[in-house]
Amino acid sequence: MRKVAALLIEDPNAPLEGSIGDLAERAGTSAATVTRFCRLIGYPGYAAFRMSIATDLGRTDARETWTTDIGRAFGPDDSPSAVLSTLLNAHGRSLKETAAVMDLELMQQISERIAGSRHVDIYGVGGSAVLAEELQARLYRIGINAHHWAEVHAGLTSASIQDDDCVALGISNTGRTLETLQMLREARQAGALTIALSNNPRSPLVESADLAIITSVYEHFLQPDDLSAKHVQLLVLDLLYLLVAQQNFQRSTTNLATTAVAVAAHRQPHASGRAHQGRSAATTSVKGG
Repeated sequence: MRKVAALLIEDPNAPLEGSIGDLAERAGTSAATVTRFCRLIGYPGYAAFRMSIATDLGRTDARETWTTDIGRAFGPDDSPSAVLSTLLNAHGRSLKETAAVMDLELMQQISERIAGSRHVDIYGVGGSAVLAEELQARLYRIGINAHHWAEVHAGLTSASIQDDDCVALGISNTGRTLETLQMLREARQAGALTIALSNNPRSPLVESADLAIITSVYEHFLQPDDLSAKHVQLLVLDLLYLLVAQQNFQRSTTNLATTAVAVAAHRQPHASGRAHQGRSAATTSVKGG
């Protein structure tokens, strides 16, 4: 562990340049030792440690390059174009940082478990409830028995009847929402594989889950839980949905086609289609006359 510490003092960004195996090789030790080092300094594992470094680095870079990239901080007299520029840079930076440090092997592992599970619970309260509902709707449409819960009593009821063939995902930007914590802990106690999606790698939600997906958000605006947090979480959930769909591609595409047909009658035709129908009717009328 001293070797790992020495390497990090010499090169603080080393975890961002490779896997846990790469870091262990550079330090002249094992991956297990790197994991023990991460736990010794307060992280649940290497992924959370790596994400924390990336987030801290990104926030430092953001402060240093704020004037260059955005021009000035968000203020009451900013023009609409300045506000748009601020948002675009912040959202883009968060998306790129999250994508750069995303553990794709972990995402693949989670998608396989979801695809093969008998039941998926998704917990989210407040703004996170919208994300939970969106993921549930997508998964359900491709054949996954998924349910979302924003009300804690109903969520706890569902969580209590999970087992080791189930998956439970808790969504919270801060990782400190009590209701989401309670539901995820109940599901873990019942035996489900539990997953936390949060911007805080040291949050109670992450500590309460078997696996964690950490996003990176730069908090510049009127409140910490700004929409850029939702944006990067949507990126993660969109990726997770697509990876799950790949697991049984035939089932996914068949279900998507079937459900599209089922709701087709409730969608207004395209304007071009109406225009084409109108021209056809006019032509028929002319010919008939």
